[in-house]
Amino acid sequence: MIRPVPAVCAALMFSALLSGCVSTVGGSAVQAHGGGSTRAGGPKLEKSDLEHVLLTAGAVNGIMDATGIRQTRTSEEMSDNSDAVSDIDCLGAIYGAEEKVYKGSDWTAVRDEVLQEPVSDNDHWVEQIAVLFPSPDKAQKFVEESRTTWKKCEGSSIDIDNDEVHSTWDIGDADTAGEILTQSAEQRDAGGWGCQHALGTASHLVVEAWACSNSIGDEAGSIATEMLRNAAKKK
Repeated sequence: MIRPVPAVCAALMFSALLSGCVSTVGGSAVQAHGGGSTRAGGPKLEKSDLEHVLLTAGAVNGIMDATGIRQTRTSEEMSDNSDAVSDIDCLGAIYGAEEKVYKGSDWTAVRDEVLQEPVSDNDHWVEQIAVLFPSPDKAQKFVEESRTTWKKCEGSSIDIDNDEVHSTWDIGDADTAGEILTQSAEQRDAGGWGCQHALGTASHLVVEAWACSNSIGDEAGSIATEMLRNAAKKK
């Protein structure tokens, strides 16, 4: 199946110019059976709840210190950018919502949304991803595997070749000590354009966030934190 994929854009990186882009990849993902999320004494999340886990454009603008960021893409499927990266072992550290990264984890539902200024020279790029798992143990296992991958890939350089657009990204140190994992990467020869990646879990839910700009800080970490707070509000 050929379909548009949000993650392939400037973001994450990546085709990575400082502007918007449109691109397609091949591949499809198979979901595990099920789709609900529940824990004793906590919220019960279903696939339909994932929209409410994601932040509004207004909330994203506030975190990014911007005013013109809008939703530009949304998907309920995983992406496949494995052919675009020079080191597939670092695919999960350079892209979000990747089919091959989540393969075998038994994920049950995903919501992936990209937000940016709807202009060719956008100053910000954000991706927020919410993924349900059949159990808290499986969600936590995915996070622990990601923790290992991010640490392994810190300090490396990854080449991205996507639709004849080439870019090189230098991956920074991974902060994996807290509940929210974070890691930053900077695109070479792009005037300081960089992205922060964040990942966290609560019960059956895993959230990922990417935040990109010319002066990136802990914005992705803040987005991931707010996503988990949104999930906790579910009754």
